[in-house]
Amino acid sequence: MGRIFETRKATMFARWNKMAKAFTRVAKDIAIAVKTGGPDPHMNAALRRAVQNARSLNMPKDKVEAAIKRASGQDQKAYDVVLYEGYAPHGVAVVVETATDNVVRTVANVRVGFKNHGGNMGASGSVAFQFKRMGAFRLSPEGVDQDALELELIDHGLEEMGEGTGEKGEKLLVIRGAYESFGNLQAALEERKLPIVSADLEYVAQTPVELPEEQAKEVLELIDALEQDEDVQRVFHNLA
Repeated sequence: MGRIFETRKATMFARWNKMAKAFTRVAKDIAIAVKTGGPDPHMNAALRRAVQNARSLNMPKDKVEAAIKRASGQDQKAYDVVLYEGYAPHGVAVVVETATDNVVRTVANVRVGFKNHGGNMGASGSVAFQFKRMGAFRLSPEGVDQDALELELIDHGLEEMGEGTGEKGEKLLVIRGAYESFGNLQAALEERKLPIVSADLEYVAQTPVELPEEQAKEVLELIDALEQDEDVQRVFHNLA
């Protein structure tokens, strides 16, 4: 166990501190989870994950319940989860995860985001091979016996465990497993009543790229621009 690789998040702060946009993102996650697995969080691991993330954003309980109710209705928008790939300046690989009700609009906006910030949008599969899809959990490390937990979680699909930091610089314990093991890890953590701060499915870069500060800033400007789009849920990259 050691320090786990986490991509830079500096320019993400401005967006996620705008609570309305953060709520929109998690509301879409709730809608997609309900449509695919039903409105009962006890029976729907994806919905439990989305609700947990809503709580971590301090989304009011009534708004969470309203989002679940809306998603259960017949007139709820149907969102397609679509991935776009490309390169930021200086060869940094980027994967953009979107949730959209209008693919034509979304692909045009993503293409413009890449072009206007010195990047290039690529074809499907052009950079995704450089990432591994993994389930990621971030926990408060307070009161956690990390060595014992690591041994316990290996049987539930644990692949990586180490230290990380939150957006405010707080210490976090980061736990990752293969995409297929997400449910097993989630159940194991819930059974142990551990303080989960967030849970997500992520594309984790397998070979991080180091850049000088000025070049890294150019990359982060592109990432921030992509994240401003309302259809974009998450942006993954291999900038160390």
